[in-house]
Amino acid sequence: MNHSTAAVRPAHVQHHFATSEQQFDAAKMGMWLFLITEILLFSGMFVAYAVYRAWYPEVFKAAAVLLDTNMGALNTVVLLTSSLTMALSIRAIQADNMKWLTINLVLTIALAFVFLIVKYFEYTHKFQEHIFPGVNYAYEGLDMAFVPLFFSIYFVMTGIHGFHVVVGIGVLTWILVKSIRGRFSSEYYTPVELSGLYWHLVDIIWIFLFPLLYLI
Repeated sequence: MNHSTAAVRPAHVQHHFATSEQQFDAAKMGMWLFLITEILLFSGMFVAYAVYRAWYPEVFKAAAVLLDTNMGALNTVVLLTSSLTMALSIRAIQADNMKWLTINLVLTIALAFVFLIVKYFEYTHKFQEHIFPGVNYAYEGLDMAFVPLFFSIYFVMTGIHGFHVVVGIGVLTWILVKSIRGRFSSEYYTPVELSGLYWHLVDIIWIFLFPLLYLI
């Protein structure tokens, strides 16, 4: 009986799982637990932002003017579009449409690079204006106490988010390579869906960062 079961076991099912469905459920649960830790990480930063903003509302309002709202809005559109292409990637693999899986994964990765490029130009402009975090702040156009605090929070939050984008690019590139090699199908696309969950979280975090830092 055991030999018969092993013979019909799909190649992607690990030996410690009875079925493909059980493996998928376990993997998805593991990903959700990981995403919860990510939410806790950013929640701590959001709490710090809220506390300091409550203490220094005028400073935060004045400092936010120095951020480029147009670039922030552009990156918001870029990430929302990447969420759409990621969702379309999952839909494509569910339908065994390998062509559109590849196309949408490439588009998602490309949009992630666009986000980083926009953020690079935004950071570069801040550095040129001597808008640095902490004690290195030397911008002469806004001489208010605690303004460096705002930019410390800005660089930490957007920097950690940007690191998550870089990680996402690496993961999606790995998924793309595996998909081109024919490792996924409608019967097994767990890594595609899990990477999609991660990418959607990265996008959702930015949806909170943009209004908090740029608009309010």
